[in-house]
Amino acid sequence: MLRYLISGLLISIAALLVSCGGGGGGNGAGESIGSVQPSPGNSTGPGVSNPSAGCSANTGLLTDSGTYTFQFNNIERTYRVYVPETYATTSASPLAMLFHGWGGGQNDFIGDATVTSEADQQGFILVAPAGLGSGEPDNSLNSWTFSGSATGLDGDGGDGIEGAICDVNNTPDYTYDSCDGIAENSCSWTQCQQDDVAFTAALLEHVGNRMCVDSDNVFASGGSNGGMFTWELGQNPLTATLFRAIAPIIGLPHRGYLDGKGKNEDMPVLLITGLNDPTVPPGDWGDESFTTTSDGESFYYTSATGITKSWAESHGCEVTNSAVVFDAGTSEAECRTYCASDSGWPRVLDCRSDMGHTYEFSWTWPLILEFFSAHSL
Repeated sequence: MLRYLISGLLISIAALLVSCGGGGGGNGAGESIGSVQPSPGNSTGPGVSNPSAGCSANTGLLTDSGTYTFQFNNIERTYRVYVPETYATTSASPLAMLFHGWGGGQNDFIGDATVTSEADQQGFILVAPAGLGSGEPDNSLNSWTFSGSATGLDGDGGDGIEGAICDVNNTPDYTYDSCDGIAENSCSWTQCQQDDVAFTAALLEHVGNRMCVDSDNVFASGGSNGGMFTWELGQNPLTATLFRAIAPIIGLPHRGYLDGKGKNEDMPVLLITGLNDPTVPPGDWGDESFTTTSDGESFYYTSATGITKSWAESHGCEVTNSAVVFDAGTSEAECRTYCASDSGWPRVLDCRSDMGHTYEFSWTWPLILEFFSAHSL
């Protein structure tokens, strides 16, 4: 777990060296909420069938890159927005929500120059919220809670220590104070102050009321703990309908949580993992058994093959044979898919690189945006 923290700290430090400004001009101020009033005469752009309410609003608009606050269930939440250079208040733009790793913050993605420059080129609005945990009552690390991370129980149906997401004898107790009465064992390691899935849905609606968003093309990506939470957003029916596709980086669900997409429609996924990652190891190609961290702790995760095979099967792809190699146009990773019969980019893609527990935005982010764009409606 220490590697989660080190990764988050390094990314946060790097973010401080990058300007917080964006295509719309940085302001760094708190948001004036106000009421959103519709305006006659809206042009949402060609081919956009589901523009957000913000496309027809004329007050309370969010037009500048910066850091904002949002009240959700009596807790003030912080999020950062990057407005691409091409953004227009009456032309709907695609949007990507970005979730930091354990101990990180809203600058982890948007603070990287590659992330913002690619967003400018592709015209993506970026929204990066901060998780909970660093303040009262936890005074710990910002985190995102997903299946098993707060209770400490895996998805295989066991109780207490028997069904734990870690080896309790080889893993420190990170349980947050807010999880008192919720944690079933000492493997719990994320916050219990709020439902992060419900928060994400509310934040997306909040931003959509203040920006002109193409609601059919909203995407999610995250790194490490944020990548694990990205799977949750795709599996949970509450949020699955809100997102077009997801792209977790070095993040996998805990052992046993192998559900496929949480909606009837397609939910393409691009998974990027590191073959040398001791914190969230993907396992061997073709191995569906769970994996175990080897960084001095023993947390259990689904394997990359296990979760992508389940996801491919939920899309109706043929999974009786091994996944086949797909040329994703990068020399940094080998990518394989069970959805080889798909035309163009497959709906489920498993990419593994000779890297450790790191984001490698220089090549992962262009690949992610290309995947999102290829699967846009």
